[in-house]
Amino acid sequence: MSGWLSPEKVAEVARALDLTGVFVNGVLGGVLARGRHLDLFGFLTIGIVSGLGGGVIRDTLLQHGTPVALTDYTYLATAAAGTVLAFVLDLSRQTSGPAFDLLDGVAISVWAVAGAQKTLATGLGWLPAVLLGIITAVGGGVVRDLLLGRTPGVFGGSPLYATVAALVSVVMVFCSWLGVPTLGILVGITVGTVLRMAALTWGWKLPGGRDWQPRASRHRGA
Repeated sequence: MSGWLSPEKVAEVARALDLTGVFVNGVLGGVLARGRHLDLFGFLTIGIVSGLGGGVIRDTLLQHGTPVALTDYTYLATAAAGTVLAFVLDLSRQTSGPAFDLLDGVAISVWAVAGAQKTLATGLGWLPAVLLGIITAVGGGVVRDLLLGRTPGVFGGSPLYATVAALVSVVMVFCSWLGVPTLGILVGITVGTVLRMAALTWGWKLPGGRDWQPRASRHRGA
């Protein structure tokens, strides 16, 4: 057990989690591409952007070498595999089911963990780790939605999304500060997945701007 919780295992575990998120978001990109009736090239474009976008943005901001998605071909192959799976199989009916909600929650959580861990590994502090954990989790989805002409879900209208990534990143940073980073991976993924599934189930969202208007202002506007 001590070997599993040792800091030496964190980088290896984080890479596996990173690839898991790449695959799941490649599938999600393919599902959305099917909804727009795109061809195979369109599927691959949307799926690969969905799977790799967040990590590429993170690595570019870190400025510690070429983004790993461009040097480790496993990342591109994993994103393409998820996209092709969604191209071959019509998974659109499963996107509203509990299994897909679980995958969605896991993907957000593992990417937030991977982003925060990689940032800490470069020697940056807790705030950049939290910010890049969020960017890793939501960046690919933002670029994907913009390509599809959709308002990115992270900007509103979607149950807790970036909020989950932020919480998971904070858990990872705190556990790393305590010297138990791998425990942070376990706790962060568990908490993030449960929170995301609860948000999807009960429709939990952050309040919109109109919800904060003073009552008197609303009456005057009427």
